Amino acid sequence: MEKIKQKIIDKLREVLDPELNINVVDLGLIYDVEIQGKKAHIIMSFTSPGCPMVRFLAGQVESKALEVEEIDDVLVEVVWDPPWTPEKMSREAREALGI
Repeated sequence: MEKIKQKIIDKLREVLDPELNINVVDLGLIYDVEIQGKKAHIIMSFTSPGCPMVRFLAGQVESKALEVEEIDDVLVEVVWDPPWTPEKMSREAREALGI
């Protein structure tokens, strides 16, 4: 299961925030990926509840996860608790944004 989880995370690195041009994994928006059989449950957040890209990016996350051959169903759950903070970003993302 860990290999499949890593494959999904690698695919999610292809989903870029269109404003920041940084992937959702490095932005710290992906909170967890759970695998059960051929189903992936992805828990994610956004920088703000008012983010206009919620539907678009959640759809991109679902599509990319479905590209992993071991997965045939994906549930993307958007949560607001715990709230996203800049500390959730990777070092690379913080450096790219000058934080």
